[in-house]
Amino acid sequence: MAQSSIETLFEGAIKFKEENFLAYKELFENLKEGQNPHTLFVGCADSRVVPNLITNTLPGELFVVRNIANIVPPYRKAEEYLATTSAIEYALEELQVENIIICGHSHCGGCAALYEEDHFTKMPNVQNWLKLIEPVKKQVLALNPQNKAMRAYLTEQINIEKQIMNLFTYPNVKEKYLARTLHIYGWHYIIESGEVYSYDFKKHEFNLLKG
Repeated sequence: MAQSSIETLFEGAIKFKEENFLAYKELFENLKEGQNPHTLFVGCADSRVVPNLITNTLPGELFVVRNIANIVPPYRKAEEYLATTSAIEYALEELQVENIIICGHSHCGGCAALYEEDHFTKMPNVQNWLKLIEPVKKQVLALNPQNKAMRAYLTEQINIEKQIMNLFTYPNVKEKYLARTLHIYGWHYIIESGEVYSYDFKKHEFNLLKG
């Protein structure tokens, strides 16, 4: 009988405690006193995007916020529960992070769904969430992409730009950015190649990160 996925996870947890954990035992001992991450990483919830793996960082370095299509909702105060907004607010005000990375990725299902209106009819909350990036769709279509691959590429990158703009609606972000006490980056991660393209604020384009 084939091993189930949950059994694999249980075995992984045991292996982590018995083997991998020991390599970082001192680090975890120090982390029990609290966290002091240098970077807020806002990424997609896609299972193929692994923030610590992509950035080669250790536990305690990244404060990670993930959701469908790596969206940063415009800042607002509300009576309902705003998970992403409150997490970003916490990173900025409580943790005082030095950097923010908005990381989109290739083959993003959330971005692709903008062009498949009937895809999420049984998922009303997902459908409503993606309304936040409807302006991205309009901007992409105005560029008249020649094929679906180009449309997807443009959607993913323009979406990253849009979320960077939304970051500036959060309290004190613009002031900190101009004072260079807060650094903001937009990344486009390519799943099949491992390449990361970083947004150039001056040229409004993405350039490949190279060693």
